[in-house]
Amino acid sequence: MRNRMILLPGWGLGTASLQPLAASLRAQDPRLQVELMPLPELAEPDPEAWVDYLHRKLPTDVWLGGWSLGGMLASALAHKRGDHCCGLVTLASNPSFVARGDWPHGMAPDTFGTFLDGCRSHTQVTLKRFRTLCSDGAQQPRTLLRQLGVGVPDTDPLYLANGLEVLRALDTRAALEHYGGPQLHLFAGSDALVPAEAAKALSNLLPDVEVGLVEDSSHAFLLEYPQDLAAGIKSFLHESGDD
Repeated sequence: MRNRMILLPGWGLGTASLQPLAASLRAQDPRLQVELMPLPELAEPDPEAWVDYLHRKLPTDVWLGGWSLGGMLASALAHKRGDHCCGLVTLASNPSFVARGDWPHGMAPDTFGTFLDGCRSHTQVTLKRFRTLCSDGAQQPRTLLRQLGVGVPDTDPLYLANGLEVLRALDTRAALEHYGGPQLHLFAGSDALVPAEAAKALSNLLPDVEVGLVEDSSHAFLLEYPQDLAAGIKSFLHESGDD
C-alpha cells in the first residue's frame, strides 16, 4: 500500500487542520490515498496505550505522518511496525516537546506544567491561547488564527488533558534512531512552540535522514503553505521508491 498515507493531527485541533494539506497532496498526486485519523480519546495518559490503540485502528503497510503530537505518535508507531510501515513524515514535530537534560530544544517543563493546569481549569481559554501560539510567527497571523478556529472538535477536557500528558511523556528519539524506513521531518523557522534549533539537533542525531526547515513560518505552517509542503512530501515519497 505504498500509495496510501495516514495523517494524524496536532493536539486540540482535530483533523480539520489537516484538510488543506490532504487536499493539496491528492491534487498533486491523484494516485496517493490520503486519510485523516483523529487522535485517540483514551481515559489513560499512557503513550504506549495511545500507540497500541493507533496500531489496532490503522491499516499496516502504509505511510504514516502527522503534525506536532500527531507526528510524535506516528514516529512511535512507525518504530513499532518496522518493515510494516512504508515510511514516516512529520511536520513541526519535536522528538521531545518538553525540554530534557539531554534535549534542551523544547518547552521548559514549568511552562508546560502551567499550560496543563490551565487546560484542566480553563479549557477554552487555554485552547484559544494554544491557537494563538500556533499562529505566532506566521506571515498573516490573524488570518491563520481564524483558520485554526474552524472545525475544532468539542473534545472532553479529560481527553485534552490526557493528550498533554502524553505529549509531555513522549520522547521519540530512540524510535526514530531505530526505525529503518524512509523519514522526512519538516520544521517551521518561526515556530513559537517547537524551537527551530530542534531541526538541527535532529539532523545531527539522524545524519542519514531528510530534515528540512521552512523559514518565516509558524507552528501551523501546514495551513500557511499546504501546496509547498505537499510538493515536498510528494518528492520525498517518489524519491523513496513510491513510483
